[in-house]
Amino acid sequence: MYAIIRDRGMQYRVEPGQVLTIDLISAEPGSQIELGEVLLVGDAEQVKVGSPLVEGAVVRAEVLGEQKGDKIVVFRYRNKTRYRRRTGHRQRYTKIRISEIVA
Repeated sequence: MYAIIRDRGMQYRVEPGQVLTIDLISAEPGSQIELGEVLLVGDAEQVKVGSPLVEGAVVRAEVLGEQKGDKIVVFRYRNKTRYRRRTGHRQRYTKIRISEIVA
């Protein structure tokens, strides 16, 4: 069984047991969360498509922890003026494991 979920503007195709990295949420490692915006639920025989959401469908997941993404370098430059600024950014993510899909 698989599902397509929406989490803060991003869509993910998930299956039970899959490890997924999403934007940072405020949850303790080891806790259970519910992702309620399920757009589609399907298996080998049947597919349920929501309009826009599938009613009663919930994806439950376990929070594994936090991690940081790759560093993004932001470089500003203006020619002929010796203006150079270099800054960086590392986005923080939450790693989750999909426990079950309830349709």
